[in-house]
Amino acid sequence: MKTKTLLLLIFIFVLSGCVGVSSSGIFGTGVSVALDPRSVGTQIDDWIMQKNLSARIILLDKKFLFSVNSKVLDGRIFLTGKVDDPEEKLQLTKMAWETDGVRSVRNDIKIKEEFNFKQSAKDILITSQLRTALILNKEIKATNYQIDTYKKKIYLYGIAITTGEKDKVLEEAKQILDVEDIIASILLVEDLRIQKNWFIFYNQSHQQNMLQ
Repeated sequence: MKTKTLLLLIFIFVLSGCVGVSSSGIFGTGVSVALDPRSVGTQIDDWIMQKNLSARIILLDKKFLFSVNSKVLDGRIFLTGKVDDPEEKLQLTKMAWETDGVRSVRNDIKIKEEFNFKQSAKDILITSQLRTALILNKEIKATNYQIDTYKKKIYLYGIAITTGEKDKVLEEAKQILDVEDIIASILLVEDLRIQKNWFIFYNQSHQQNMLQ
């Protein structure tokens, strides 16, 4: 309760002009708190989610303190930065999805590597072939998937409408020639619906408690 009261006091000071806010905003969203279209309750929830995720990322490895950035807007997590290999990117993606109240995750983290034209060309070709296959398959919503290929290994991130769709995505990946391995992190939309319902319940209860 003390934490909630403190957060509300911070908001009151900011909105009354008693505290200066940088151009990135107190929550790092690039939007002034006073002009932010989100409700105060949502801004607080996003801030708590972001701090929680940032702390867990640093605990995972201190090197991520300066190489990985996270932002939360309305329960949607955005990841940017650079990591050493796809395994780290996948690990961070899973960690983001494990954050309480998350509604979606967009991972734009890049892989640091020495440029190898021949290898990069092969990886780009594999990614293009799989992307095309997903688009052409009418039983798959291709826009729900992100594909990375690194040294002939396919890394798949996304959301499947059904278990059948998930299986079809993996089957399409297996059909691509010259692929050494497929590492997938595909969630079912039903799992997200459960998370979203929990988030709505938590958010409503959280705001009611703040008003008491």
